[in-house]
Amino acid sequence: MAQDRLERRLAAVLAADVAGYSLLMGRDEEGTLTQLKAFRKTLVDPTIAAHRGRIVKTTGDGMLVEFASAVEAARCAVEVQRGVALGNVDVPQQARIEFRIGIHVGDIIFDDNDIFGDGVNIAARLEGIAQPGGICISDDAQRQIRGKLDSPFEDMGPQNLKNITEPMRAWRLSVDAKAAEYLSAERSAGIAQPLALPDKPSIAVLPFQNMSSDPEQDYFADGMVEDIITALSRYHGLFVIARNSSFAYKGQAVDIKRVGRELGVRYVLEGSVRKIPGRVRVTAQLIDAATGAHLWADRFDGAMEDIFDLQDDITLKVVGAIAPKLEHAEIDRAMRKPTDSLDGYDYYLRAMASFHKAGRDDIKEAVRLFHKAIELDDGYSSAYGMAAWCYARRKLNGWTDDQSAETSDAERLAKRAIECGKEDAVALASSGIAIGYMFDDFERAVSLMDRAQELNPNLAMAFHLSGWIRCFMGQPDLAIEHLERAVRLSPLDPQRPGMLAAIAAAHFAAGRFEVAASLATKAMLEQSNNFIAALVAAASNALAGNAEAAKTATELVRSSDPNFRIKNVKYRLPHRQPEVLTRWEDALRKAGMPE
Repeated sequence: MAQDRLERRLAAVLAADVAGYSLLMGRDEEGTLTQLKAFRKTLVDPTIAAHRGRIVKTTGDGMLVEFASAVEAARCAVEVQRGVALGNVDVPQQARIEFRIGIHVGDIIFDDNDIFGDGVNIAARLEGIAQPGGICISDDAQRQIRGKLDSPFEDMGPQNLKNITEPMRAWRLSVDAKAAEYLSAERSAGIAQPLALPDKPSIAVLPFQNMSSDPEQDYFADGMVEDIITALSRYHGLFVIARNSSFAYKGQAVDIKRVGRELGVRYVLEGSVRKIPGRVRVTAQLIDAATGAHLWADRFDGAMEDIFDLQDDITLKVVGAIAPKLEHAEIDRAMRKPTDSLDGYDYYLRAMASFHKAGRDDIKEAVRLFHKAIELDDGYSSAYGMAAWCYARRKLNGWTDDQSAETSDAERLAKRAIECGKEDAVALASSGIAIGYMFDDFERAVSLMDRAQELNPNLAMAFHLSGWIRCFMGQPDLAIEHLERAVRLSPLDPQRPGMLAAIAAAHFAAGRFEVAASLATKAMLEQSNNFIAALVAAASNALAGNAEAAKTATELVRSSDPNFRIKNVKYRLPHRQPEVLTRWEDALRKAGMPE
C-alpha cells in the first residue's frame, strides 16, 4: 500500500503556449515551426535550465515547467518574454511568435514523471487569461515574488477561472516597461536616466499596504492614496507625481532612493491602511529620498465617518514637513471633501479601481459604479465627470452598446459635472475630454482643461488630455508642451506609450516627420500593440522616405484593426485643419493602407 501512495509536493508551476498558434500555422506552417524551434533552442530551453526548471512536457504550441522556487519561475518567465520581444523587433506583427505565460504556486501530484492537480490546472488557466507577450500569476505566487523582481505588478482582481470553483485573485507581471530597455538604445532619457529635481518641493506617494484581513479591501487602500495625492497636488507650491506612476511600485519592497531617482522627487510618502467595520487606521511615514532619512512617522485612527479628516491630517503633516511656507489660502483650498456620502465615496473608489484596469468589461463596470455613487450623492462632481469619460473611452474603442443612449447620458453627466464641480479639476478635465471627443466641441473642452490645470497644476491627466485636444485644434507645439508636462508628472505611467504616441502625432501635424517617426517607434517598443503609435509610424515614415519602416508599421496597424481604412482616420484623429487630414490620408496611402 505504501508503494501505491502518490507523491505530493509544493512547487511553482509555469504554463506557456503560443498565442494564436493555429492562425500562425494556417498562414505559414514552415516559417512558424522554424521560428518556434529557434526560440526554443536559443532562448526558452536554456533560460529554463539556467533557473533550474524542469520541462515536464511539451505540446505543439506550449509547455509545462516545474520550479522549486516561485522567484526562479518568475525570473525565467520575464527573461523569456523580454528575449522574445527582442527577437520580434524586425518581424511583422502577423508573423510573430508571442508566448502567454501563467504561474502558480501550489500542491501538485507527481506520478510517472508527470505532474497533476489543482496547482497545474490553475497555472494553465492563468496562462489562458494572460495577454500575448504577457505573464499572469496567482496571488499565492505574487506573495512569494514581490520585492524580488525589477518588474512591477498590476492587480487584476478576482478572476473566474474555468473549472476552478472559487474566484482567484490574479496579478499581471509587467514586462513592457523594462523590455524597452533591452529593445532600444534610443529609449527616452526620462526613464533611463535619473530625472532632474523640480525647482519646488517634490513628492511621490507610494501605494499603501492593505493590512485588512480581506484582500478585497485593496480598492479602499488604493483610493485613500489617490485622494491624498489629489489633495497634495492642489498645492501650487508642490510638484506631485501622478497616481499611475506611483502605483508602478505596487506589490514591491522598494528602495526609496531608487524611487527618488526614477521619479525625480526629493520626498516619498509610504504607509498602510487597516479597515475594519466602522473604523480605519492609517500609518504613514515621510522619507527623504536622497538620504533615506525618516522625517516623521505617525498613526491615524478614527471612525469611518472621520475618513476625510484623517486624509486632511496626513496631507497637512506632509505639507508642514516639506513646504512650511505654503500660503494658508492654498491649504484651505486643498482641504475639501469630495462628497458627504461615505457610501458614495466607497462606490467611487471601487469605480476608479475598475477604471484603471481599462479593459472593456472594466470600463463598463466603472460606469455602473460611478452611477451608484451619483445615486447616493447627486452633487458628486468627480463621479459625473469620470462616468462621462468612460462613455468617451467606450466610443473611441468601439465598445458602445447603444450609441444614442450613451451619447445622451454622457452629455447629461458632463453638464452635471461642470455644474457641481466648478472647483474640481478631475471633474472638469474628464468632462472636457468627453465633450471634445463625443460632441466635437473642442473650444469648450480646452476651456475646461485650462481651468483644471489652474486648479491643479499637478494633474497629469489634465495635461495629457489637453495635449490631444490642442493637437486636433491646430496647436501642435502647445500640445507637445502639455504632453511632455504629463510625462514628467507621471514618468512611469502605464499610459506613457500613449503619451509618446500623442507627442509623435503632434510632430506629424507640425510637419516634423523624422521626429514623429522616432517617437512613434519608441512608443511601439514600449507597447507593441499601440494602434496610434503604429499609425503615426506608418504615415511619418512614408513621408520621410523610409518605405520599409512604413510598410512594417502599416502591417501592425492592419493586424491591430483589420477593418481600418484611410477614410477612418478622421474619426480616430479628428483634426480641425483640412490640410492636416489630407496629409494623413496621402501619407497612409503612400504607406500602403487600403482606402
